[in-house]
Amino acid sequence: MVEIIVLLLFPWAMAYAAASDLFTMTISNRVSLVLVAGFVVLALATGMDLNTFGLHLAAGGAILVLAFFAFAMHWIGGGDAKLAAATGLWLGWGSAYDFLLIASLLGGVLTMAILAFRSHAVDALLPARSLEVDWIARLRRDGGGVPYGIALAATGLIMYPDTVLVKAALENLV
Repeated sequence: MVEIIVLLLFPWAMAYAAASDLFTMTISNRVSLVLVAGFVVLALATGMDLNTFGLHLAAGGAILVLAFFAFAMHWIGGGDAKLAAATGLWLGWGSAYDFLLIASLLGGVLTMAILAFRSHAVDALLPARSLEVDWIARLRRDGGGVPYGIALAATGLIMYPDTVLVKAALENLV
């Protein structure tokens, strides 16, 4: 049963965070809290050694510091910062650099896509009534934010299969 939770909890939370950010431009604190609490419970339930657990905590803490700097600079939102830190906790120290690099690259691609979507060059491609949909109108608004949680979630999902927890869960299922 623990293995199934390991395989489902993180992907569900990432998908939820990405969808929430896309549709509302917010990521609930509950998502980050579920991720942190879920990691701690699953680390204990799977018998993760203290050294590995500490390295995961260090990764989450380091990413929290970097992400809140990005928040203070108005580069990302507060929900994005908390999601990044919670994701770092799950991925661990050995993946922290790759997580930040890939999330930055995907975030850049996402930002360029949003800017292109906001340009008038795509107006002819959009159905006329699409701007009546709140989340589409919000994405099209000049000067509006970018739902960076999508890039964070995508990066987390890309990297998740290589984590200690997933590898142990798959080993126990076989």
